[in-house]
Parts: sequence; C-alpha cells; structure tokens
Amino acid sequence: MKRLPVEALQEFMTTVFTRIGVAAEDAAICSEVLIASDLRGIESHGIGRLKMYYDRIKAGIQNPVTKIDMIKDKFATAVWDGNHGMGHVIAKKAMQTAIDKASQYGLGCVAVRNSTHYGICGFYAEMATKQNMIGITFTNARPSICPTNGVTPLLGTNPICFGAPSDLPYPFLYDAATSISQRGKVEQYAREEKETPEGWAIDLDGKPYTDTKSLLIDLVKQKASMLPIGGTSELTGSHKGYGLGTMVEILSAALQNGSYLNGLLGIDADGKPAPYCLGHFFLAINIEFFTELDSFRKITGDICRELQNSQLFPGKTRIYVAGEKEYELEQQVRSLGVPIIPNLQKDIEFMQHELNLDMLKL
Repeated sequence: MKRLPVEALQEFMTTVFTRIGVAAEDAAICSEVLIASDLRGIESHGIGRLKMYYDRIKAGIQNPVTKIDMIKDKFATAVWDGNHGMGHVIAKKAMQTAIDKASQYGLGCVAVRNSTHYGICGFYAEMATKQNMIGITFTNARPSICPTNGVTPLLGTNPICFGAPSDLPYPFLYDAATSISQRGKVEQYAREEKETPEGWAIDLDGKPYTDTKSLLIDLVKQKASMLPIGGTSELTGSHKGYGLGTMVEILSAALQNGSYLNGLLGIDADGKPAPYCLGHFFLAINIEFFTELDSFRKITGDICRELQNSQLFPGKTRIYVAGEKEYELEQQVRSLGVPIIPNLQKDIEFMQHELNLDMLKL
C-alpha cells in the first residue's frame, strides 16, 4: 500500500473536478470535503469516491455547474433546490446559511432537494462547531436498506450527524449511517477484494449476503438489501435503526417537497440512468441563545471525560467518544499521507490518463 501527501492528493482532486467542468471555486470545495474524509480515516468517502463523481458527471446525471434556486427564505428557515449540482458545494453553502441564520435568530435551518451525494456529514456539522454552535445534518440516499421484517431495499443508509463544541481538543462529532454499515464501506471492501461481514446484508430470501462484488450489483437491481442498525430482529433493535432511517428520509424529503425511497434509484421511467435527486437537512443551534458558551463546552467535555474514564470492558484498553478517533487519525494521515490501495491506484491512473494529467507519481 502506497501513501500520497495530503496536499498533492487534494490538488489532484481539485484539478480533476475542474477538468470535467466544475468551476475552480466549487472544485476547491469538493476536494476540501473529500480530503477531510481521508484525513479522518474514512476511506469510503474520500479519494475513493472521486471516480464516482467523475463517472456521474461524464454520464450526464450530475451537473458540474451548481445552480441553486431559493424556493423559500423566511427568518430562520430556507428551502433550496440544488438542480442536481455538486452536493458538496450545495451542502457547504446551506450549512453556512444555517449558521448565519442562527447568529441572528438562535436557530437556522435549510432544507434542500434535488441535490447529489455530498460526502461525509461530519464536515458540515463541524462547520457549526467551529463557530461555537451545534451542527446537525441529515441526508437521504439511494435505496439499499430494508425495513424491519422486510427484504426490499427502500431506504438509503440515511446518516445522522450531530456536532457539539467542547473544551477537549476536538468537538463531540457523531456521524453514522442508520444502517449497520454505510454503503461506501461495502464499496471499500470491494476495492480491497474482501467479503462483506456476515450480518450486514441479506438476499431476498433473508439469507446472509457476503459476496461483496455481487452484493453491489444486486443492491442496484434490488435483489439484495443491507440491514438497519439492529439487524433483522426487533429483539436486537432492528426497529430502532429502521425508525431512525425513516426519520432521516422524512426530514430529507417531506419539508423540501423532494424525492424519496424508490424515487432515489437514479433510473428514469425508461430504465436509463438519471439524477439521484437527493435531499438534505441542515440545522445550526446558537448555544449563546440558551446558555453561556464556556459552561456548555465544559459540560460537554465533562460528559465525554466521564465516559472515557469509566470502567473498561475486559480485554479492552480504551473508551472513545465520537470524534476522538478521527481527531487522532488526522494527525497520523497528515504526517504519513493518505493510504492508496492497488484498486484505488487503478482508478487514479485511469483519471490521470483520461484527462492527460501527470500530477501523482504512483
């Protein structure tokens, strides 16, 4: 496994985006979001996803030029239409607008329809924590998760993200799918040529599905499904993951008058590739409208410290809180570089060849 310097990789991604029609300023935002994922060790949503955006723009189902229409804008709230532009650009601008509104009103909320994949949710929640606010974001996604007691993939992995500033060196930052694992992790396993762990996915007979490459094909064909948090049974809490995923679907579609469930398949009436029509939800909460900022940061830090210092499970050496591992991994990746596995290297080489680039020495 090779490693590439963070700055070189970010510059490469920016160049790829501009070469396929994304404006320079927007390309910089896209690469900023992607490299943030690699820095945190979330390999499923960084450089590993660049080829996906490349392919979608080339196929004409994602617009490289981002044009945002304001549907409504009133006091603390707004509704936008992203016109299938670059999700990272739409999302960053939407969260900044929510933060600006929260500065004035205490709360700021922006709902978005007709967007595209926007990378890791944590990037946008952390925008708020850096401004000493609470940041919350949700997004729906193409169908891949079955409801409890069902086998048909209807919900997306529908992540929930919550960020809060603390007096620790990092914010509390929870960013996780409402499924056992995000779809991107399965894609990462495919690049690594590994099987999908048993318990993550099932076929239409309810049997475990572990063949990763076939799983990715059958998810698209709706012949297989990934599982909500809790798996297949209410005894293990399947209904909780299913319910949370549905909550995200509602907040990502109903407020925006947007698309949902099978409307996010990325296929038109004739069975041809079409935009994915994703929806997002962003909320910023101005802490100082509720309490003193220093008090909030200390209480949040105290909660984290008490959890971290509680009694360990036998054989374990450390208890983490959300955002801690990612903070530590960032220091390591900045020092050592971003890991590039062989199949990812092939994708990078393909894009370099297609765009006549010679930026990365692999």
